[in-house]
Amino acid sequence: MRLVVARCSARYTGRLSAHLPLATRVLIVKADGSVLLHSDGGSYKPLNWMSPPCSLAVRAPSEEARERGVTEVWAVQHAKSDDRLEIELHEVQHDSSHELGVDPGLVKDGVEAHLQEMLAAQIELLGSGHTLVRREYPTAIGPVDILAKDPSGATVAVEIKRRGDIDGVEQLTRYLELLNRDPLLAPVRGVFAAQEIKPQARVLATDRGIGCLVLDYDAMRGVDDVDSRLF
Repeated sequence: MRLVVARCSARYTGRLSAHLPLATRVLIVKADGSVLLHSDGGSYKPLNWMSPPCSLAVRAPSEEARERGVTEVWAVQHAKSDDRLEIELHEVQHDSSHELGVDPGLVKDGVEAHLQEMLAAQIELLGSGHTLVRREYPTAIGPVDILAKDPSGATVAVEIKRRGDIDGVEQLTRYLELLNRDPLLAPVRGVFAAQEIKPQARVLATDRGIGCLVLDYDAMRGVDDVDSRLF
């Protein structure tokens, strides 16, 4: 990866036209060929960029451009379209290259599989006296995340999401309709469990007689000491 800090201007032409006036920016040239221009704001999103496949050619400025203070011109051409990004560098303040190697990718904490595994091991979070029947209980329309029994012996079906929305409630509703046809399981009560449950999903779940359980991922994995909280 090449990182350049420079006073520069840029013009994008092709499917759209855009212009960046002269200012100090960070230019990133990645190993996949992409070129990105970043300012000191705007979070992660670049001001302008060219995605691969593309090629970068560096050339000397024209006489007219040199008189305007341009020292170098980057011409980035997309390989499959007429899109073109032309960057005029006026003053380079930093220029370095770094070998980053192969990235293993993002590993998300609190994915549904982790939540399912931990809730199965801490089934008492559903309430005192609950016991686990099994994880991934099979049905004709897909597996139910957790099947459990409450203290009275009634069946409880649990659907787990990282962020609980209406679609998750609808999914659990379909499972409940199917499970309640089985005389060996019925009546089956539903619990919608998630790290965050949207208000609309909570209203829908309550209307359908489905319980809601907010999962504290840090507390479940022993990172958050709930006894030391002030609130």
